[in-house]
Amino acid sequence: MKRILGIAMVLGLVGALTVMAQEVKFGKAEVVDLGKDVKLEMVLVPAGKFKMGSKVDPFSNIKPKIDELPQHEVTLTKPFYMSKYEVTQEQWFEIMGENPSREKGRKLPVTNVSWEDCQGFIKKLNARTDGGHRLPTEAEWEYACRAGTTTAYSYGDKMTSKDSNYYDSKIRIPVIVGSYRPNAFGLYDMHGNVWEWCEDWYAKYSDGAVMDPKGPMTGKGRVLRGGSFNLVVLGARSSFRINLLQTDRTPDLGCRLAKDK
Repeated sequence: MKRILGIAMVLGLVGALTVMAQEVKFGKAEVVDLGKDVKLEMVLVPAGKFKMGSKVDPFSNIKPKIDELPQHEVTLTKPFYMSKYEVTQEQWFEIMGENPSREKGRKLPVTNVSWEDCQGFIKKLNARTDGGHRLPTEAEWEYACRAGTTTAYSYGDKMTSKDSNYYDSKIRIPVIVGSYRPNAFGLYDMHGNVWEWCEDWYAKYSDGAVMDPKGPMTGKGRVLRGGSFNLVVLGARSSFRINLLQTDRTPDLGCRLAKDK
């Protein structure tokens, strides 16, 4: 009897987590007209609380990197907008007048852009629009990627080539944004395709709960999230993080925008 009750409690917990993810509704969209029929779509992400990073699970085959530890509670006190897709080449060209990407295509994500390049893009974008666009903080990025889930990916603890463009998908180049299904917040390509720059300097995680974290004031590398077409599937996990110099450019580096509500 005790064993049956224990199984029921576990199933109930799993069900509750599943419902939590399913109940997240697509947020209100804000569409910015950049001219020449080029649009920037921003999705409203609700305020909330989540566990950032990974924990060591002796029953899982997924071993977190040391910089994903410790898993800690993060509270984001205000809703914010996140761009529905990675910044595309047509959006970049409309604002910057040039396209640095190796693989060309209007709806492909812009690539070969450094963190500093992204800041230049954002500055010009804000001058042309009502302003406020920026790169997401690392915490905002992971929260938006998870979209209410606690699994390795927003699709669960496993991901296949039907879910994302990563190395074993054998495409080996970026694909058109929105080619795969969105997460529960209505955001596309949070896993794979191209790396996405975050605003934060890279640093070790806090041991305790934090509110609206923005990373340290200085550092050597800027954080990137999401993995890419050029990395194995484990690198596309919601918690996976790397850092590069803010001047670095490669054919799998892109970006996604955020904006305060």
